[in-house]
Amino acid sequence: MNVNIKILFALIAAIGLTCSVNAFAQEDAKIEATQVRGGIYMLTGQGGNIGLFIGDDGSFMIDDQFAPLTDKIIAAVRSVGGDTPKYLINTHFHGDHTGGNENLGKAGTLIMSHHEVRERLVNGYFIGAFGMKSPPAGDAALPTLTYADNLHLHINDDTVRVIHVPSAHTDGDSFVVFEKANVVHAGDLVFNGFYPFVDGANGGSVRGMIAGVDRILALTNDDSKIIPGHGPLASRTDLQAYRDMLATAYERLLKLKNEGLSAEDAIVNKPLRDLEQRWGGGIFSGDKWISLVYPAVY
Repeated sequence: MNVNIKILFALIAAIGLTCSVNAFAQEDAKIEATQVRGGIYMLTGQGGNIGLFIGDDGSFMIDDQFAPLTDKIIAAVRSVGGDTPKYLINTHFHGDHTGGNENLGKAGTLIMSHHEVRERLVNGYFIGAFGMKSPPAGDAALPTLTYADNLHLHINDDTVRVIHVPSAHTDGDSFVVFEKANVVHAGDLVFNGFYPFVDGANGGSVRGMIAGVDRILALTNDDSKIIPGHGPLASRTDLQAYRDMLATAYERLLKLKNEGLSAEDAIVNKPLRDLEQRWGGGIFSGDKWISLVYPAVY
């Protein structure tokens, strides 16, 4: 998704206009499918990047963006030879990754997630960083199969491993590994090319983000393709650079926090000055990112 559109969505969310998000998505969205390898595709539009795996056993999808986009997403799936997804994994509970759940659930898709994702959807949630409140989801939107740790699916002549990472972007994150194809969908553990959102109010932490990326690095090699939650398709080299940025930022911010500095005082110190040119051109500038992520540094 274009960075300017990401910024627009962040601004809309920041003032709580969730209805405007849906209206904007419905009117202007364009869903594009990029082949990653074999029957695996990355679908981009407005929201988190979607993973798609098509084959004889049916279409398997990872995340589903916003509800008004479902018809366009299904059209994109069909354009590359798939059909209404038989299986869906939610990598976490945020609305730009789960907004299409109800539509797909009503269409017969089997929805799967970590159990914390279902709990957030059952009870509704609040994203304090953006002042964004979501009511409880309807029954059709809820995952019907949940897991505590890992899940294996044997479909379309590949083994698909779904791996939970605790206390990372949220408290219910998963990433997905296509073993034979050597492709990973990282969910929002990875924002390729810019500072990531870490939802500390809902169980996320910078340290957990780093640990999650380390787990992905351990399961990949130089030939791996990595679909990030946001941003362009990534290589392992991209992932390593992102991990190094997170580790550097974490070390510096933790030092300032241990010295008793507030987020405002930390910003004055400009601890991310040398990272800003490469990583500050996305949703958040370094200063804004510090203000959001500081509670999740411990």
